[in-house]
Amino acid sequence: MTARVLTAKVGLDGHDRGVKVVSRALRDAGVEVIYAGLRQTPEMVVEAAIQEDVDAIGVSLHSGAHMTLIPRILELLKQRNATDIVVFGGGIIPPDDAKELKRMGVVEIFGPGTSLQSIIDFVNHGFKAA
Repeated sequence: MTARVLTAKVGLDGHDRGVKVVSRALRDAGVEVIYAGLRQTPEMVVEAAIQEDVDAIGVSLHSGAHMTLIPRILELLKQRNATDIVVFGGGIIPPDDAKELKRMGVVEIFGPGTSLQSIIDFVNHGFKAA
């Protein structure tokens, strides 16, 4: 089964090179990727994820707003009875915050230096924690 993943930049952060590289790598590995683009709100991301019937949302953040925006995505998925959609993230997220986000329900956080193959393996092996 081919995974469907929505990737997005949430908030006002305009640094999109990383999410584009990850999106391309996942596509090249056979994953169906919908890139939602820059400056998405959590509401826009969750609505697109539900409409596109994705298996996972990959959120990229470099703005420092990860402890506000990612929990909001988790909350909206819960409100929409869509908690079967896995959330993973990447970007500049301090280890203590990554640990807390995982406690909240984020399946994995990929920091700087993570290999593309690690992310591909994570998606292709059913989103099991890396």
